[in-house]
Amino acid sequence: MDTKPVYFVADLHLTGDRPQSVDTFIRFLSATAPSGSALYILGDLFEYWVGDDDRADHSNEVVLAAIAQLANAGIPVFFMPGNRDFVLGERAAKRAAITLLPDPSVVTLFGRPTLIAHGDAYCTADFAYQTYRRRIRSRWTRSFYDLLPFGLRRTIVQSIRRRSEQGKKAKSAVIMDVERSAIETALRAAHCDVMIHGHTHRPARHEHMVDGRACVRWVLADWYENGSYLRVDASDITSIAIQ
Repeated sequence: MDTKPVYFVADLHLTGDRPQSVDTFIRFLSATAPSGSALYILGDLFEYWVGDDDRADHSNEVVLAAIAQLANAGIPVFFMPGNRDFVLGERAAKRAAITLLPDPSVVTLFGRPTLIAHGDAYCTADFAYQTYRRRIRSRWTRSFYDLLPFGLRRTIVQSIRRRSEQGKKAKSAVIMDVERSAIETALRAAHCDVMIHGHTHRPARHEHMVDGRACVRWVLADWYENGSYLRVDASDITSIAIQ
């Protein structure tokens, strides 16, 4: 059995407008990730993703190439799209040599079935967002979106981003966080005692009791200020900030 650690990151929101975050992630890929047995990216790797044909932001291609270098060196990289980059598809995945994962997924880490997710599906108190999420991710919407010209898709994505930022200002912090009941329902359905997710930008370790089972939930940090990752090995789970 491979005893090397498994690494998790999420909510990097990489963009050419924040080159420091891009540089930090590439340094993580070259200096830290090679010591592990796998890397999981749980959504919002990019600030936004218009489509796999979008190469306007050169930094995105630099990131994909750096991930491919890690994967081609024998470290498998798994990507679960988030709410900012859920249209990232097979063509981009091929460029990065990554494996796409459905949200949520169950993976076995050192014998422990672990539920992993981006996290936005559990913000169930935000009814407006959940309605939007169902609509925007429907098969019909995705098929229609993919047929649109690149320029129009870019305009739509930028408009959604603006409305999202404006909407956040009118919502309470409680509404934008996950609901404990939704988390516990997910853990119960998945038959897992461990969960890892991102999205909320509230890194922490939470404890839950599910049907008498002691469960633990780890929330990943965002990369707006500094990088951070979760290190999972046979004995422990540790959150580590990148200096």
